[in-house]
Amino acid sequence: MNGILPALIVSFFVGMIVAPPVISLIRKLKAGQTILSYVSQHKDKEGIPTMGGIIFLVSALISCLIFWKGNGRLATVALLVVFSYGIVGGLDDFIKVFFKRNLGLKAYQKIISQTVIAVLATIFAYRNQYVGSEILIPIINYTIELHWAYIPLSFLVYIATTNCVNLTDGLDGLAGSTVIVYLVFFGILLYEGYLTQVDSGNTLYASELYNLTILVASFIGGLAAFLWFNSYKARVFMGDTGSLALGALCAVIPLFTKNPLLILLVGIMFVVSGISVILQVLVFKLRKKRIFLMAPLHHHLEMKGYNESKIVTFYSVITAIAGTVALLIV
Repeated sequence: MNGILPALIVSFFVGMIVAPPVISLIRKLKAGQTILSYVSQHKDKEGIPTMGGIIFLVSALISCLIFWKGNGRLATVALLVVFSYGIVGGLDDFIKVFFKRNLGLKAYQKIISQTVIAVLATIFAYRNQYVGSEILIPIINYTIELHWAYIPLSFLVYIATTNCVNLTDGLDGLAGSTVIVYLVFFGILLYEGYLTQVDSGNTLYASELYNLTILVASFIGGLAAFLWFNSYKARVFMGDTGSLALGALCAVIPLFTKNPLLILLVGIMFVVSGISVILQVLVFKLRKKRIFLMAPLHHHLEMKGYNESKIVTFYSVITAIAGTVALLIV
């Protein structure tokens, strides 16, 4: 596995070392989570340190810098995209903490910021020789050339995925656990692609895929360390700093490997989170009725009596099954 497993392990231990001082600093700055008034079941989470996404962002960055080698333009841009979304989320968290409210950046400020990043990342991919405007169709293993239509598709993937992952971040360990399982399967696909390119003698593209695999492994390791402190009962939350960054990662890896359609399968629980919110809003506006006790779905399940740890298990298992199916059809 070359440097892939070492990258994961190093990132994990860096995260374990970084986490305690980061949590302590956040506490000193009184950067605690503010809970919405109508989420009464989470009132005991009030004041728990947020912005903990810094933990896995730092650990992943350090691991990547240690283990990246050769041609890694795709991985470098992917990491820049992730950190850019993380900065947007960090500003959102800062406003929430500074003004002691649950709402940070205004909706239009978030959308504009995310749009700018998505457009720049899309332009890069569109012009890159290893990405271009093609996407792979699972099952039939066929490549479609989208030409200019790739641009709105890519933009939609970034906006939808980042916000759906953000919506999934609502219970202790939920987003982190689900993203780890999601990344494991894309990491396997990346590594298989890397071996294929090595066998075919395409060393430049093989190097690109290798560094993307290192990126994924580094985030898995960093997230594992974060979950050590974030799983029930959480000592720290990732905040939008972490959830928007993870959403960007969950979008950029499939896009840079021409597999955006797999997000719908492997990221099924992110899709469910987004759809549950959309349906709740639409039905309430049209019929003044709610189809869920609370949206996203994980809050509905919580209000139905399922504890947080069980819901996290549900999401992780379903993602693992979906990922296994994805490996069988690509």
